Amino acid sequence: MAARPGPQRRPRELERILSKAGAGSRKQARAWIEAGRVTVNGARVVDPEAWFDPERDRIALDGRILALEKQLYLALHKPRGYLTTRTDPDGRPTVYELIADLGAWVVPVGRLDADTSGLLLFTNDTQFAEYVTNPRSHVDKLYRVEATPRLAAESLASLETGIELSDGMTLPARVTRVAHRGRATSFDLSIREGRNRQVRRMVRAAGSKVVKLARLAIGTVKLGELAIGAHRPLSAREVSALYAQPRSEEGGTPRR
Repeated sequence: MAARPGPQRRPRELERILSKAGAGSRKQARAWIEAGRVTVNGARVVDPEAWFDPERDRIALDGRILALEKQLYLALHKPRGYLTTRTDPDGRPTVYELIADLGAWVVPVGRLDADTSGLLLFTNDTQFAEYVTNPRSHVDKLYRVEATPRLAAESLASLETGIELSDGMTLPARVTRVAHRGRATSFDLSIREGRNRQVRRMVRAAGSKVVKLARLAIGTVKLGELAIGAHRPLSAREVSALYAQPRSEEGGTPRR
């Protein structure tokens, strides 16, 4: 069966086009446009929110044609203790320190909290990021969870069918018990939502507490043998496969 293509690129605001091309921040781009320094197809444009297609329209700043940014897709093995943010006022380590050698503007595709390790994607393709993180895209995120005290079969089943949190019921998930070790239960949990600290809150609502949490996969992209703190580019096949995730009925159990 042929892979489902990703969403078509859409026109976007002129100030955003300049920013994504690396010309400057959106605030700077807005100032340049309003000052009359930007032309589109040879005509001066002074409305920063006017929409254009960066792949078809010739956009120039001070007479210099903007080059389209190269699309980047990156997988990082995030260590515990690192924040998913660009900087931290308290001086704690951030994931951007681990990709400093990239030399390009990228954003995380979703987040992992400081105490969670595992797979974290980065990209400069904002449509890709929005697609992967949108629950309606049905891109599952697979976590290995260790929780204590032990979770009974009934509690694990509640995680699978949906559990009530302060911000509403969770969508159906997939749960596979790995082992009981002492007072702890180890299991794999696959969800397609991305609420704040969702896995930890789900486990707490089920009557236990997460003591160790790692993300093993996002859709068909797996953490695999990627070393802690290391990163690698995603292949074109991996990016296409994320766009080709099988759909399930809204609110129904994802396909196994």
